[in-house]
Amino acid sequence: MKILIAADGSPYTKRMLAYLAAHDEWLGAQHAYTVVNVVPPVPARAAAVIDRETLKSYYADTSEAVFKPIRTFFKKQGLEAEYVGKVGHAAEVITKMADQGFDLLVMGSHGHGSIGSLVLGSVSNKVLAGCRTPVLLIR
Repeated sequence: MKILIAADGSPYTKRMLAYLAAHDEWLGAQHAYTVVNVVPPVPARAAAVIDRETLKSYYADTSEAVFKPIRTFFKKQGLEAEYVGKVGHAAEVITKMADQGFDLLVMGSHGHGSIGSLVLGSVSNKVLAGCRTPVLLIR
């Protein structure tokens, strides 16, 4: 099974990894893992005055900070994963990527109540609404 793991580095990402570790059916060499982190774009006006290499380095460093503990987690499990850093709106990027050949999307949710999701707009709600790939949402 090809599994896409959406990670933002929050405590909810750690909770999701703990859930995976506790459920053998989701971890194992029989699966292929890709971990994605989506960095919000730097506002256009700011990006216009920053050279491309600095901006590219900022995006890569931000994703790598999220990936570092996840790399450790997968190494401890004896598993390999591919790591992909993207720039854009998280829900749109995750949905588009999940629908490109993955069998399952796994992501943590901040667990806002229905009122909180209405007011704040939840990435997980937007992904659930737009994704054709099955989603395992960990709260």
